[in-house]
Amino acid sequence: MRAYSPKEIARLQIPELPLEGEWRAAFGRPSRYERWFIDGESTSGKSTFVMLLAKELCKFGKVDYISLEEGANLSFKRRTIRLQMDEVAGRFKAVTNITMEELAERLAKPKSANFVFIDSVQYTGMTFPKIKALLLDRFPRKSFIFVSQNYKGRPKGKPANDLKFDAGVKISTIGFRAYCHGRYVDGAGAYFTIWEEGAYKYYLNK
Repeated sequence: MRAYSPKEIARLQIPELPLEGEWRAAFGRPSRYERWFIDGESTSGKSTFVMLLAKELCKFGKVDYISLEEGANLSFKRRTIRLQMDEVAGRFKAVTNITMEELAERLAKPKSANFVFIDSVQYTGMTFPKIKALLLDRFPRKSFIFVSQNYKGRPKGKPANDLKFDAGVKISTIGFRAYCHGRYVDGAGAYFTIWEEGAYKYYLNK
């Protein structure tokens, strides 16, 4: 147990993720080691947003994109080309056909990824306590970004809901906008526009 005074809390050195521009406006400056959770319906722009976020985080460290749902299929290939992921080739790796136990072994190696995307959490086949013990508790100085399928407007399955509750940055993609519900934004309703034309058409009819 450790008890902190307000002055001691103020002196804590907790590294921030130095997001700028539209990224900072939408998501603030979370801890560099924060847990993220991203959910959204099909055709909401979620897959594009997740890849854009991965590209942005390459500015601050190495990124492993654990592609459990799509693998390296044609849609995944086209997305990486369209978003010019070759620009961050030295820091971005798409990882397929891997279990969570194998991922833990990979992350235990020197110079492993700083940011780990798991897409999607439903394909891990694990409960929240198991994910927490295997990854979150073991690697507290890495940032995990969990991507989730939705069912009837909510994350699909109990593990996904538990991960969303646990995350410090919670993002939902709706109509080609990524809305942040996390702890680091100053104003309610902050969002990142994924696709300007698509968002305009979507909200024009609302």
